[in-house]
Amino acid sequence: MLKTISHNHIFTLLIFCFTIPMLAQYQVEGTVIDASTNIPLANAVVTDVGTKTEVKTNSKGKFIIEGVSLVPRIRISLEGYYAKLVFDIKENPIVALHPKTNELDQVVINGITIQQKLQQTAEAVSIVPKSEIYSENTVQLAPILNRVPGVFMQSGSLNTNRITIRGIGARSPFSTANIRAYYADIPLTDGNGESAIEDLELAAISRMEIHKGPSSSSYGVGLGGTILLYPEYAKFNETNANLFTTVGSYGLFRTVAKVAHGGKKANVNVIYSNTHSDGYRDNNSLDKATATITSNWLVDDKNELTFIGNYTSLKAFIPSSLNREDFENSPRNAATFWQRARGFEDFKKTLFGVNWSHDFNETYTQKTSVFTSFNNNYEPRPFNILEEEAMTFGVRTRLLATKNFENSSLKWSVGGELFFDDYNAKQFDNLYQDFPEGTGSIAGDILSNLDENRNYFNLFAEAIYTVKKLSFSVGLHINQTKYKVQDQLNTSSNEEDFTFDAIVSPKFGVNYEISNNFNLFASAAHGFSTPTTEETLLPDGVFNPEIKAERGWNFEIGSRFHTKNRKLSGSVSIYTMAVSDLLVNRRTATDQNITLNAGKTTHNGIEAALQYQLFKSNTFYINSYANASINDFSFKEFTETNANFSGNDLTGVPKSVVNLGVEATSNTGFYGRLDFQAVGEMPANDENTLYSDAFELLNGKIGYSNTIGSRFSYDLSIGANNIFDTAYASQLQVNAFGNDTNARYFYPGLPFNMYGVVQLNYKL
Repeated sequence: MLKTISHNHIFTLLIFCFTIPMLAQYQVEGTVIDASTNIPLANAVVTDVGTKTEVKTNSKGKFIIEGVSLVPRIRISLEGYYAKLVFDIKENPIVALHPKTNELDQVVINGITIQQKLQQTAEAVSIVPKSEIYSENTVQLAPILNRVPGVFMQSGSLNTNRITIRGIGARSPFSTANIRAYYADIPLTDGNGESAIEDLELAAISRMEIHKGPSSSSYGVGLGGTILLYPEYAKFNETNANLFTTVGSYGLFRTVAKVAHGGKKANVNVIYSNTHSDGYRDNNSLDKATATITSNWLVDDKNELTFIGNYTSLKAFIPSSLNREDFENSPRNAATFWQRARGFEDFKKTLFGVNWSHDFNETYTQKTSVFTSFNNNYEPRPFNILEEEAMTFGVRTRLLATKNFENSSLKWSVGGELFFDDYNAKQFDNLYQDFPEGTGSIAGDILSNLDENRNYFNLFAEAIYTVKKLSFSVGLHINQTKYKVQDQLNTSSNEEDFTFDAIVSPKFGVNYEISNNFNLFASAAHGFSTPTTEETLLPDGVFNPEIKAERGWNFEIGSRFHTKNRKLSGSVSIYTMAVSDLLVNRRTATDQNITLNAGKTTHNGIEAALQYQLFKSNTFYINSYANASINDFSFKEFTETNANFSGNDLTGVPKSVVNLGVEATSNTGFYGRLDFQAVGEMPANDENTLYSDAFELLNGKIGYSNTIGSRFSYDLSIGANNIFDTAYASQLQVNAFGNDTNARYFYPGLPFNMYGVVQLNYKL
């Protein structure tokens, strides 16, 4: 009997010893981020599946959950994101949630300043997710941006582009101006006010946010708006390699290679790309190589470092624009003088930046960015040869705070940006006409040698106060820009200093949640745009001290909405903007430009974006979209010499842009999409005596993706652009010199063209 009792006790003791660890409860902690942007996500619901214990992440995306079992299963969910079940939370304390493309209004935006859901913002913002960036061949940016209401990108060739937002920037000769652009809080807008986002590798971008109008006080309040680009980061606790190759019409051959490694608290992503195109036209070949590195390091619970590096090398020949007759009958020809001079641009750009984020506590965070860039450009043109060198250095810093009360919350940010730009431009005589045809450009005597130092500072503050369903936003931005110009050919001349008047730009906004699926917003914002370096120079290279910055006020009302089942969602905005001190660009007989302040413009428009789920089953779904911009842009007051253009349509902007599309995806791996675009006519000159024709484009793509085993996956696709083979002007050279017959206004767009993509991915 004693022996039996002894055995029973021993057995019970063993059971008790093994059960204790299984019944023991532990504390786990982690951070929840957006998989596309690495933005910390607040108010995500974190649930221990075993104990049903539930907590929410704080404003920094962090959570601590008590009383979990030895082997916890943690479920993390947030509206607008796919929920995730995590089994190894102790080994993987950083959890990334993927946004739902059909619920982008719930996605967190403005991750670098004051974070809030898109639906709750008091300004017009459009998101371009990663799926849209990869919907094309990742070579051309224009088809992607042109689906965004209010945004229109003209592309004469892969290296000649102009982005406009609500008509702002349409009169810039060959580049994007009056629009601010940032890459991970590092300015892509250089000292002369130009933004060349197409120089970045598209495969190095995970998301675009387009803030339309001068509503983002923390980013320079450009009249057109701000484009925020989020880098492609490596995922934490994951290593993979990716290779994809694109082959297409007109000699297109492109390779992109990615290697990414992520640990528990640090990651690094390296991307290399090489692109070659023979071009559709004569003198139109392009070779471009880029290298991009991004890295995150969560130093500790309070500090995070981000490193960004990018190098771009490009040599692209320039066919230039054509007159009406050549555009219609010989679109593949280059402009005669550009063909004889073998005009091209050859530039190298290097960008470095480090971002440091420090959490003082749950309320206060400091974010500081230090950045620098180096640019070299050599550009033979028929009228001269241009050599440019530029070096920039800058720092951005701001203090952010989030304070939650019982029924309300206050978020605010205050900071500043210092920017220093040293620019040198030399112009040489081009002697190509003195040599046999085919020789190309030959540099002769130096014509000008100008040093220009362009420096500015921005001070800014923003605040958002939310009480129940109502939120108010206010902002203030102060800018001071200064030039120093020195003519190096005339050593006896004095250095010229020119300082723009300090510009104060306030903004006000309100957003009201009428119901869970319907929001109204309204805003009033002031903005400005300083002239670019090219616009500050007279044709002989002398600085024009009379030039002034453009200024304007934007007033807007709009709504965002979705049905309860989210089959239908969308947004609508109505706005008006009045711009004064309009910069007017005139083309001279020698293909050079002269710019002056000469008028006022009025920008009125309606923008709408709709998404509708046509069909959904367990294995197959079809989504559709419809976007539209209706524009009424005109000169309010504009006189030049003896001409009065008041009341005329604004040059270089279409009256309407409509996009329609459908996308189908199956669980078996097959997918496809069609995108249709209709663009209205555009005035080519201020007189409105000549317009480009309206046109329609149809693009399509089909593909198949699958996995082999647990580590290898592939994606095969084929696409076609301009399926209708439409003849159209992909870019206008506004106010080209000459009469309507011989003036070279038109850049021919690509006819029907195809491409194929092979993508391979290996995950360790």
